[in-house]
Amino acid sequence: MKSLRFIAAEALVSHPLLARNSLDSVAYNLYPLLFKASYLLEQAEVTRAVLGCWPLEEFRLALLLGPSTDHLEDLRDWACRTCLEACMQGLGDHVLQSGSRRLRLADLTGIRDVQEQRCPCGRVLGRWGRTQLLARTCCKLQAQPCVAGHPVEVLADLFVTNGNFEAVVQALQPAGPAPLQVCCLSFRADSLSPGQLLLVLGLAKPAALRKLEVVHNVRLHAGHVLQLLAQVGFPQLSSLTLPTKAFDVPPACTPAPEGQDPLLASIAWELSRMTQLTEISVAFSSLTGKIRTLLGPLRTPLRVLDLANCALNHADMAFLADCTHATHLEVLDLSGHSLVHLYPSTFFRLLRQAAQTLRVLTLEDCSIADSHVGMMSLGLSPCTQLQEFKFLGNPLSAHALRRLFAAFCELPKLRRVEFPVPKDCYPEGMAYPQDELAASKFDQEKYNVIAEELHLALLQAGREDIQASTPLFGSFDPDIQETSNELGVFLLQAFKNALENFSRALRQIE
Repeated sequence: MKSLRFIAAEALVSHPLLARNSLDSVAYNLYPLLFKASYLLEQAEVTRAVLGCWPLEEFRLALLLGPSTDHLEDLRDWACRTCLEACMQGLGDHVLQSGSRRLRLADLTGIRDVQEQRCPCGRVLGRWGRTQLLARTCCKLQAQPCVAGHPVEVLADLFVTNGNFEAVVQALQPAGPAPLQVCCLSFRADSLSPGQLLLVLGLAKPAALRKLEVVHNVRLHAGHVLQLLAQVGFPQLSSLTLPTKAFDVPPACTPAPEGQDPLLASIAWELSRMTQLTEISVAFSSLTGKIRTLLGPLRTPLRVLDLANCALNHADMAFLADCTHATHLEVLDLSGHSLVHLYPSTFFRLLRQAAQTLRVLTLEDCSIADSHVGMMSLGLSPCTQLQEFKFLGNPLSAHALRRLFAAFCELPKLRRVEFPVPKDCYPEGMAYPQDELAASKFDQEKYNVIAEELHLALLQAGREDIQASTPLFGSFDPDIQETSNELGVFLLQAFKNALENFSRALRQIE
């Protein structure tokens, strides 16, 4: 639905030359409408001109693209390269203008990266690309003659890898006065050395940072993590993701006595100082018997907790089931643990504690078998707020899946299920957990029949609102998709370095 004002805005921006020439006579409160109309119609010339002449003190991209009374459609998932490049060009034009400028804040956060791009051109500019574009724009403006006037603060979600590291550092650390001053609210790092990470985070105004994701190919150990938290400091941080093995003891560190981990205790103390922290993701870290040490000191209850493949033991599960975090959890990932087999009482106590808040539960590769289906159905029944349940990689038969799907129909808010390929579709004796190659070798026709039966069961129960699928190789990750080539090069280089180190060690032995 569109208002008459928005229809008029569309008509004007459909004639770019007329629109650009008319901006001086347009009322200030109509600029947001012209901006959204030009973005919707991909009129890049008009988008650039509107932002170049922006007459208001604030420009908030997500707010302008979101639903409004004039235009209900939400364009925040239109990561359109054409329009976003026009936005940055317009921002550059704006700060280079002489005379009075009202714009003081440009908030470029809030764009959602999705698998299917809806913009007409279909050309996507992901988070890494948007970071690169912003950094290059800042560097280009720094090289221009300085124009009198106040700088514009730019709020951004940055994604930094080795490929754009130098440009980002230059943008964050100008040699002189800069017309654009970048303030990072969300930061994702991949394919960086620990030194690079510390440098760029120190420049990114960490006092304002709310979300930090350090992933994949950033090789951190516990010493690096402690240095990062203690030296840089993140007082406003609400969400923290650390890479694989981030809590491993540094190679040169003297092993601590059994049952003690002073480095982890120091890290936990630094985390306890973050009074806004509600999300922690530390998948694939060795945390056996250490969950109380890590999470116990936290001052705020966690809403999101990812402990996938962390080798938890009974003491860890008992702490989780009884801690203050349990009654606040909204998103929980305990993949890679045989929960129902090894810790049934503590696991289901945890589910009961979290039942009134839990929205997303992930239990992939948890050795959930046919004999556990009854317990799982009972355990899930109190989780009335559950919206997503993911349990890929579990050795369940078609019969067991039918029983689980019957239980799913009783969960009123459930909307998405990711279920495993039934073990009936694999050769007899298939070992679990499966690697990617083994998981892909199943009887596709048999799977299609069973999947159709499961979908029919949902329809017959009046639950066509539940989407059930089997994404064998994981869900869509826009950040990995965008930087896959760079990640591949990084991994090949790491493999080459490992071979060289191995050869050097062999020569020393000889």
